[in-house]
Amino acid sequence: MPLDPQVQALLEEMAAVGAPPLSNTSVEDARNQIVQGIALWSGEPTPIKQVEDREIPGPAGNIPVRIYTPESAGPFPVLVYFHGGGWVICNLDTHDDSCRKLANLAGCVVVSVDYRLAPEHKFPAAAEDCYAATRWAAENAASFNGDPTRLAIGGDSAGGNLAAVVALMARDRGGPPLVFQLLIYPVTDYHTPGTPSYQENAEGYFLTRDDMIWFWNHYLNDESEARHPYASPLQAPDLSNLPPALVITAEFDPLRDEGEKYAQRLRDAGVPAALKRYDGMIHGFFGMGARVDRSQQASTEAAEALRAAFARGNANQPA
Repeated sequence: MPLDPQVQALLEEMAAVGAPPLSNTSVEDARNQIVQGIALWSGEPTPIKQVEDREIPGPAGNIPVRIYTPESAGPFPVLVYFHGGGWVICNLDTHDDSCRKLANLAGCVVVSVDYRLAPEHKFPAAAEDCYAATRWAAENAASFNGDPTRLAIGGDSAGGNLAAVVALMARDRGGPPLVFQLLIYPVTDYHTPGTPSYQENAEGYFLTRDDMIWFWNHYLNDESEARHPYASPLQAPDLSNLPPALVITAEFDPLRDEGEKYAQRLRDAGVPAALKRYDGMIHGFFGMGARVDRSQQASTEAAEALRAAFARGNANQPA
């Protein structure tokens, strides 16, 4: 399928700005650059009943979180959300509207986690923060009108990686019980040897292969860590006894194939895993709702999957 016309127009605008590739950019400049880029596709924030910033205990100090509460009385099911950005860039603000939409559409509280970023804090700092935040949400749900028996995790890109990793950690460490994992174009494996989509979409579609190499170089202490399942969940020898999943991928994305491989590995391990590839889309489209119509479709599909999982509750969890 050809590139979506709305996406094509947005890519042309981004190219006109002339931002240098990440591989030639400092971390500070890259963080500023993504904020400027988001201004090209972000609209007015989606209205929501309540937004609250808190700090919660983490393994190396407090972790900032942002809690989104929709209309209705509650107690609400809970989605703990991990933002994308290659473990290096982005923050609570860059993914604010995605969290607002998911909270409204899924009828859940969203706890968005501002985990520690690399290279200041390398692997496994981000994963440990995200797991700690998930445990906190389970143990303190009553403090934000949440229901700990209906707890899901999710994220996009590097946040999708962290969601998949937290699911593994929760299984390996005895909880908390999770009813669902929402994996939006997740990073599931190292950039080398790569996949066909890494070659087909190596450049020209927002996220590039060189970008991913830059991210991984900042995230890992050493290349040998790329084989660790908590860095590359596709390397986990056993994916059984994990919560059901929805994996969303984009056609013109270097990460397409590894996301789809992960969905298949989950299925092979007996885990219910739905897969939806959005043809004509690029990496990042989920957050481009003000400019790309199919972003809203993806948000709606993700919310419907969450609602179904919340309705089933902990019956999702294997015995």
